[in-house]
Amino acid sequence: MSKPIKQIHLAAHFPGVNNTTVWSDPAAGSHIEFESFKRFARTAERAKFDFLFLAEGLRLREQGGKIYDLDVVGRPDTFTVLTALAAVTERIGLTGTINSTFNEPYEVARQFASLDHLSDGRAAWNVVTSWDAFTGENFRRGGYLAAEDRYARAETFLRTAWELFDSWDGYEIVADKESGVFLSDPRAGTFEHRDRHFDIAGRFNVPRSPQGRPVIFQAGDSDAGREFAASASDAIFGRHSTLEAGQAFYSDVKGRLARYGRAHEDLLILPAATFVLGDTDAEAQELAHEVRRAQVSGQTAIKHLEQLWNRDLSGYDPDGPLPEIDPDVSGESISKGRAADRLYRDRIAVANEWREEAAAKNLSIRELMIEKSAPQSFIGSAETVATRIDELVQADAADGFILVPHITPGGLDGFADTVVPILQERGRFRTEYTGTTLRDHLGLGQPRSDRYPDRSAAARSAEAAEAAEAAAVAQDTEAAGAAAETAGAAS
Repeated sequence: MSKPIKQIHLAAHFPGVNNTTVWSDPAAGSHIEFESFKRFARTAERAKFDFLFLAEGLRLREQGGKIYDLDVVGRPDTFTVLTALAAVTERIGLTGTINSTFNEPYEVARQFASLDHLSDGRAAWNVVTSWDAFTGENFRRGGYLAAEDRYARAETFLRTAWELFDSWDGYEIVADKESGVFLSDPRAGTFEHRDRHFDIAGRFNVPRSPQGRPVIFQAGDSDAGREFAASASDAIFGRHSTLEAGQAFYSDVKGRLARYGRAHEDLLILPAATFVLGDTDAEAQELAHEVRRAQVSGQTAIKHLEQLWNRDLSGYDPDGPLPEIDPDVSGESISKGRAADRLYRDRIAVANEWREEAAAKNLSIRELMIEKSAPQSFIGSAETVATRIDELVQADAADGFILVPHITPGGLDGFADTVVPILQERGRFRTEYTGTTLRDHLGLGQPRSDRYPDRSAAARSAEAAEAAEAAAVAQDTEAAGAAAETAGAAS
């Protein structure tokens, strides 16, 4: 029996200023003005992408006590941008990264429920944790949580938010003008959650939104992160975009679903992927080389090397050899807000590996940093890139890709105009949106409410109507009684 052909999911990530973008290119625009976000979103929607994705930066990163020069613009508030985009788009999903370490469930649930209403059901939440005290200094609670506590809080945070979303059934609002009954259930929105992370009780003030709950994304790659994704996420923002690594990750995460009572199709694997297009494969390869050199300038190469060496290397020539001096492992990290401390746990060992590779290939500091920083995932003509994406999806290395262009906001245009039509012609990607919500685009069902697990929409609607009628009768009886009392007093 032949395997069914999978439909490809595509999304677009609007990157902040960092070494994945070429901010100095004449075609590059602002990373903070709304026109950039609007153009980017409309291009993705024109191409019928599933969703647009925004990352989050809670603090400007530093190196040697100074703001890291490629991160200086930071990122504007996620909810503000997504809400504005909801007004200038119609179908594309709106996905934002919101931290679970320094926020509170009620606030985040209220914001996402509001976004889902304002966008007619297009909201998604990428649930992340924060691991460093440097970022925590921006917040009243400060500090940071150990890895096991971060994911425990994140999971509890998410499930608490679900309780808030589900505190409304979706059928309580009757708004019957004749009877004067607005709510069929005066208890709508009530909640209570008490555990070691959260102790809250009250009434959630946003009625159930079109999707019930926003689509949930997760981006962790650790074992705890994979388990969290398998237990609670609708999609995972992965980093494995090659065949072997992608298949291993795909198989591992999907294999965890059954123990949570979930099916294979309940979780989508969507790695981030960069791309460079050309009229021919050779032209694309040449352009990709130019892009990498623009992304990793001499100054940037030194900054990257400093993150491993943990010392000031500004006196070194980026076109020269790696330093003979070893990394500093004695003191505090010079790189704040970056992942270097987690990636380079044994700095000496990694430095020796890099020296061996540089010597074997005769690479300068800059050339080595170009190799060590993430290369483009897809390079080639539109035909070549379309074929490669399809091959990876059909081979279960991914369910689709979240594309990260190197030019913002126009870097997605070429992909939308050349690669997407090829995938559409091959029947691998939609030519029109067939649904209205992000859950529709992703092929996900409506979330099952823990509060109302076994009642169909029809049953709930009927119950709401009965409750409204009963409330109206009670109101009429009360009014009649009041009239009788008034009449008796008058006599």
